[in-house]
Amino acid sequence: MTDSSELDRFLAENPATTHLDAVLFDLCGNAYGKRMPRAHMARFFDAGSPICAAMSLVDVQGNTADPMGYGFSDGDPDANIRPVPGTLVAVPWGDGLAQVLCEPRHAVTGETFWYDPRSVLARTVALLHAAGLRPVVAVELEFYLIDQQRGEDGAPLPVRSPLTGSAESGGKVLSLAKLDEYQPVISAIEAACRIQNLPSSTIISEYGAGQFEINLEHRDDPVRAADEACLLRRVVQSAVRGFGMEATFLSKPFPDQAGSGMHIHASMLGPDGESLFDDRRPDGQKTIGHAVAGLQATMAEGMALFAPNLNVFRRFTANNFTPVTRDWGENNRSVAFRVPVSSGASRRIEHRISGAEANPYLALAAVLAGMHHGIENRLDPGAAHTGNAGIEIDPALPMTPWDALRALRAATILPRWLGDDYPAIYASVKEAEFAAFMQQISRREYDWYL
Repeated sequence: MTDSSELDRFLAENPATTHLDAVLFDLCGNAYGKRMPRAHMARFFDAGSPICAAMSLVDVQGNTADPMGYGFSDGDPDANIRPVPGTLVAVPWGDGLAQVLCEPRHAVTGETFWYDPRSVLARTVALLHAAGLRPVVAVELEFYLIDQQRGEDGAPLPVRSPLTGSAESGGKVLSLAKLDEYQPVISAIEAACRIQNLPSSTIISEYGAGQFEINLEHRDDPVRAADEACLLRRVVQSAVRGFGMEATFLSKPFPDQAGSGMHIHASMLGPDGESLFDDRRPDGQKTIGHAVAGLQATMAEGMALFAPNLNVFRRFTANNFTPVTRDWGENNRSVAFRVPVSSGASRRIEHRISGAEANPYLALAAVLAGMHHGIENRLDPGAAHTGNAGIEIDPALPMTPWDALRALRAATILPRWLGDDYPAIYASVKEAEFAAFMQQISRREYDWYL
């Protein structure tokens, strides 16, 4: 718990602060919360503030479907949100604005809610710690810069170059010239990250027109890593608006361009604090194989978490550097579970399945659960794939939202880590969201069937 001493220090260093945003992230990874004036900040840090407890369970539109009786049936009670210690920072895109990350707690008992995404990950990490394991993770996020205007039927338009004013027509992967072209925008993102204590590192130009990737540093605290991934998306989207642009983490904003993913790098430390995947250890290669095998075993169960909307599934096409099988491989980007070129303590797994809009808390929880499951049961991953693993889609994988949700409801492995009821409550929210989505008749439906 925090107290007002953290706030006192911050206000002494930032005397022009007038308002504070209390920020949380819901099931879909969207930010919600409250903005309060300076006069209310001390009381908030000491006692918290009420907010609807069902906000952890709203869909992408912010609607509640009363999943498992939470929202309407229970009288829609309030939670008490409390600041997360050490997360109070300035907001560079808001004059006089500060921000603190919060978590919802039961208004009477003070306990965290089992269905809050941050709590789901914290529970998963606690189970690994109890087994003497300490995961180390890093998140890579891809995104598109797009024009603030929209095209026909609301479709996004390619971003216009800040150098030439022309709309982007194609990507230039790993282009330094493209980074130079967008340097003012990139510099604004990096400056905002520094102010908000987000450990951004490498930035690259990606395959798509106006597509970029930002990497975050490795953390031995996965909850903190997920906090930073959620906040990074908010930083990117806010920082670029001053340049007449928007940023989207939608997986496939343009059907003919590369998709955006959220790649998770993960390794595992043992009770001695040393990496279990270190290839200098006698069992290092076997242990990383066990972890891969656990990810293979849980891939189908977790697809609804890695691919949380209809658009994400548009990424999963053959021969497109997007995982469509459960294969693994060394230095091979066509597989789902890649072991990058690395040695010693840096040896790790890159989980390449999640769309860029996946909830980082839930995606990380599923990844760590799979790794623990494989290590604990000494599972065998099979031979590493050495060629193109993406020639054909594995028919055993759920490649539609409805199939993915059925697989999550039927999960036999993930509930131990996520919580017995979490797969069902997540599926309830998303099933209602997709049902509402399908009520709208699309232009193509008229074109094809009228």
